[in-house]
Amino acid sequence: MASSSKKIEVKTDDQTPRKWCVSLGEDNFKRFFNQANPTVHKVFGDGSLFSPMLFGKFFDPSDAFPLWEFESDVLLSHLRSSNQSTVDWHQRDDGYLLKAEIPGTGKNHIEVHVDHKGKVVEISGQWKQQRDSNDWRCGHWWDCGYVRRIEMPEDADWKNIEAYLYNDTFLEIRIPKKQQGCGVAQGKNVA
Repeated sequence: MASSSKKIEVKTDDQTPRKWCVSLGEDNFKRFFNQANPTVHKVFGDGSLFSPMLFGKFFDPSDAFPLWEFESDVLLSHLRSSNQSTVDWHQRDDGYLLKAEIPGTGKNHIEVHVDHKGKVVEISGQWKQQRDSNDWRCGHWWDCGYVRRIEMPEDADWKNIEAYLYNDTFLEIRIPKKQQGCGVAQGKNVA
C-alpha cells in the first residue's frame, strides 16, 4: 500500500490570539470524557498528542507547553511500554521533529500556526462539524475540535517550519534550528 503525503501550509498570519477563549478545566474534561463516544476517547485519550493527560497530569492543551525541554523517552515511557503512544518528538543536530497520529474520522482538517513572534507552534483541527457557523475554537471547543500548543525552542528557525500529513492520519512537523553565523560574509583574502 502506497503512502500518500501532502504538505500543510504553516500559517503565521493568525490574528485571533484569544481564540481558545474557554479553558478546558480538569473537571470539565473528566465530565466530557466520561460521557463521550469512542471517537472522543481516540481524540483525547491516553497517548494522543491532544490529550490533556499526555504528560502524566492534567494540562490544558490550549496552553503552550515546553515540549522540547523534556525527553520523549522519559515523558512517554509509561505509554510506550503499553503500546499506547501515538506521538513522538526528538531533537536532531539540524532541528526538531514531532510526529503524531491525528485522531478523528475521515478527512482531517488540520491547521498548523506559528505565532507572529515565533514562540509557539499550534496544531489544531476539527473532529466534528459544528451545527452553527460560529468559530468552533470559542466556547467549549473540545466538543468539536482539538488543539496542542507547544513552546518553540530558543534556537528554532520558526520561519522555515514544514508540516506534512501522511495518509490523512500521521502529522510530521520539522522545525529547523537557526543557522549559526548567518549573515557573515564569506570572502577571499587577496594578497
